[in-house]
Amino acid sequence: MKHDTGSCFPANRVTSLLGCSYPLVQGGMAWVADANLAAAVSNAGGLGLIAAASMPPELLEAQLIKVRELTDKPFGLNIMLMSPTVDQVIKLAAKHKVPIVTTGAGSPGKVIDFLKPLGTIVIPVIASVAQAKRVEKQGADAVVAEGMEAGGHIGELTTMVLIPQITDSVEIPVLAAGGIADGRGIAAAFALGAEGVQVGTRFVCCTESTVHPAYKEAILNARDRSNVVTGRFTGHPVRCLKNRLTSKFEELEKCGATVEEYERLGAGRLRAAVVDGDVDWGSVMAGQSAALVNDIKPAEEIIRVMFQEAFQVTASLSGKITC
Repeated sequence: MKHDTGSCFPANRVTSLLGCSYPLVQGGMAWVADANLAAAVSNAGGLGLIAAASMPPELLEAQLIKVRELTDKPFGLNIMLMSPTVDQVIKLAAKHKVPIVTTGAGSPGKVIDFLKPLGTIVIPVIASVAQAKRVEKQGADAVVAEGMEAGGHIGELTTMVLIPQITDSVEIPVLAAGGIADGRGIAAAFALGAEGVQVGTRFVCCTESTVHPAYKEAILNARDRSNVVTGRFTGHPVRCLKNRLTSKFEELEKCGATVEEYERLGAGRLRAAVVDGDVDWGSVMAGQSAALVNDIKPAEEIIRVMFQEAFQVTASLSGKITC
């Protein structure tokens, strides 16, 4: 398909479903993905998300009001199903007629049952073929298939092997996530069968992101081996940048600490990094793609350049792959 790299992406199932110019969803990163970032990404032609996480309902409601003051484009809400406030979050999504919801960390059944009849598009984040098939049967409109390269809570499979298995297993649209921070990653995701992408870490370092400058700087300074996965023994592994906190987590694991001791050390550490800028003892969640992030730019420029590069990469392949 011919395409002018200065214009929008040609419509596909993801852009039609989301009402966006580009088949790109910004990751629902707790304490990072607020109304400012969501609006910036939506205004740039992608789909911005507000991360509900464990945010107090009154603060979340203020964010849902604010995002509509900043954009008239579609936006979404990421619901963490393990959150103690999840039932209140679902009700707020209904009250404020949130057009699109993504879910993570649990079965999305009650979200689908409650919100889909109201017209909400529901897109679960999944990490296995079994999960993808299950949520499709439950009525999901699409899935975000997230490889273990992603930041935060992760699964076991890499994006490279996960995406083609998911696209072979379900009929609904698949968005790829995990390790995508530039146009090469987008082109690769489409080559694997995805019809869209979810990008998280790259948007931490955008102009509109309100995270602490020290958090952004930690990502800008990241190298190929700056990541580490902690907490595998708890059943909820987390990928973040190496620091004094991750070293302490490793010590606890070697000493045979209990899950309770481990979780007690981790309590409040993400907020400490994102809001307070404690990149030594805070949890600096970031994907392996952090090593590909070298600058801070507006969301609009990030998205436009990523897709320009994706088109260029795709075009160049025609001369490299022949029968």
